[in-house]
Amino acid sequence: MPLTVVKYGTPVLRQKGARIETITPAIKKLAADMMETMYSYKGVGLAAQQVGVAIQMAVIDVRGVTDRPSSIEQKGQPADLNGLMPLVLINPEVKPVGQPATGPEGCLSFPEIYADITRPEVVDVKALTLEKKPVEFRCGGLLARVVQHELDHLNGILFIDRMDKKTKEELRSELDALMAETKAALKR
Repeated sequence: MPLTVVKYGTPVLRQKGARIETITPAIKKLAADMMETMYSYKGVGLAAQQVGVAIQMAVIDVRGVTDRPSSIEQKGQPADLNGLMPLVLINPEVKPVGQPATGPEGCLSFPEIYADITRPEVVDVKALTLEKKPVEFRCGGLLARVVQHELDHLNGILFIDRMDKKTKEELRSELDALMAETKAALKR
């Protein structure tokens, strides 16, 4: 069932997620609901905080994006991106290995707000799957950007925190309006 994506100004977006120690039926259901939510909002990634749950879990699927390529390797060999998607990452750890690259980002918690963000172009990822199996891969391009964006969410960091000062100032009125709208909705 699609869930509601919380907007900028909702306190849970600033919370560091708790580690998941046991993969329960409730965690599996949440992952499935998050996947459905991500697809219904036409996103490529979604962190648990964005649906109001402060835990270390994110879902990702970049298969539908053709204009921003992704790469993925497992054990030093190119892997089949389509065969690994969609991804559910539990307790992920990310290590930057590439040079910084600047590219466009948006966020489902910030509707219609986009900015160029600089992040490492390639990262190594370690996580658990829903089947409690460790997964490790190196990724680049859009997938690396999405993994880092979602990992930030899991640690209470938002993409506006990664914007340069000038960009954030240019977006100030939109960000303030979104924050005010969210706070008003939370009071209701």
